[in-house]
Amino acid sequence: MKIKNLLLTGALVASGLATAQSSVVVEEQENAPTISRHIYGHFAEHLGRCIYGGFYVGEDSEIPNTAGVRTDIIEALKEIKIPNLRWPGGCFADTYHWKDGIGPREDRPTIVNQWWGGVTEDNSFGTHDFLNLCEELDAEPYLAANIGSGTVQEFTDWIQYVNHDGESPMANLRRENGRENPWGVKYWGVGNEMWGCGGNMTPEYYANLYRQYATFMSSWDNDSGIYRIASGANVDDYHWTEVLMRDVPKHLIEGVALHSYSFVEWESKGPAVDFNELQYFKTIERALNMETLVQKHTAIMDKYDPDGKIDLIVDEWGGWYNVEEGTNPGFLYQQNTMRDAMIAGATLNIFNNHSDRVKMANLAQTVNVLQAVILTDDEKMILTPTYHVMKMYAVHQDATRLEIELETDSYEYQGEKVPAISVSASKDSQGKVHISLVNVDMNKAHDVALDLTSLNLKKAVASILSSDDVHNHNSFDNPDKIQVEEFNDFKFKKGNLSVEMAPFSVVVFEVN
Repeated sequence: MKIKNLLLTGALVASGLATAQSSVVVEEQENAPTISRHIYGHFAEHLGRCIYGGFYVGEDSEIPNTAGVRTDIIEALKEIKIPNLRWPGGCFADTYHWKDGIGPREDRPTIVNQWWGGVTEDNSFGTHDFLNLCEELDAEPYLAANIGSGTVQEFTDWIQYVNHDGESPMANLRRENGRENPWGVKYWGVGNEMWGCGGNMTPEYYANLYRQYATFMSSWDNDSGIYRIASGANVDDYHWTEVLMRDVPKHLIEGVALHSYSFVEWESKGPAVDFNELQYFKTIERALNMETLVQKHTAIMDKYDPDGKIDLIVDEWGGWYNVEEGTNPGFLYQQNTMRDAMIAGATLNIFNNHSDRVKMANLAQTVNVLQAVILTDDEKMILTPTYHVMKMYAVHQDATRLEIELETDSYEYQGEKVPAISVSASKDSQGKVHISLVNVDMNKAHDVALDLTSLNLKKAVASILSSDDVHNHNSFDNPDKIQVEEFNDFKFKKGNLSVEMAPFSVVVFEVN
């Protein structure tokens, strides 16, 4: 993808125009990559009310449930075609011992969640519950395993418990606990944030530890189908990626992770709803920085892996703000406004455009935590603006990426600038072209002209997510304030599409 920022070129000054028209050229590319559906993954940690009081209410709850998991959440996630779900953490993963969460619930020990609020959990939601939920969702499970306080034996026992089809101590234990056939879990995280809550390790130390664990996860030629994901860098720690790519043999690794959150600043992340424009701009600026992060981490990976065999896995991303007033600060519960829709739309466009290397991503988190797609309050449930973006963008899953050349106007605040327009495009198996456009500008509309002439398309329809106030959100009193609507305010003639993108709006076109 090529991006050119019009305001930085002086084109506007030279022309004397008050506004500029952003332009997009969309073309097919030979040997174009597939946009993996796993880019649209999610994350469910034992954190706050994500699992207990979110997903899991128990089989005896008056809230309709399927084996203890809220039925309305299951149906909502099916609607956005959730491709994978990461569990049990996060920081929690490196204190979690999986055997505490199997067998009769009344016999399971408790655990103090030292990372998130110091609450005591009863381990009533464990391996069987999670993997059966993934089967119900038709989503791939992604298990993050305990490296920080666990052992190689504990890790390999878990793999055997969930994957082995023959006779073995762990496979037999699984059968005793009511599951005859293995689940066949493919995706495994070898620890989480090993530079921080996973153990405050150096990359050199972790690379050696990773090699040890990865060696015992499968056979030398990896014919077991296991996909190993190394705990990767925090934001722009390029040295971490360099060490992993340099020191880990290629036959021991399939993916390298990356974590990056969007906020004003780490110590004062700002409010989720009543933010000012400075806070909005800084959060968007940090979200758009994902483009630089992906480019630079990919360049390091290209140096050691020029054939692109190892994938970049952005398994934690999203907006992070101060918790809602009156809630436990360790629960990370926040509202979700049109600002979050901007973060979601622009970030997913970045991942789509780098789908030759980015093969999985996980929004943090699914229910009641950080940039959640679902919020609950007892029996009530609401779908957030981020949920609606995920549903709009589901058309890109497993579609062929189209090449984009973008010239964009800027969104400017107090002398600082970011690209106003974000875009990605794909072609599905039926020949339909989908184009997702985002205008992150908080104040003004931007005209966008799209050149689709090389694609020989005749008809266009569109949907939009927008509002008259960037602070607007869905609440339990007004759950449908923000909804996707049909959009007709565009022109399409002879392969040329023109649209005025409203401030802080997302539009997805379907053209065939």
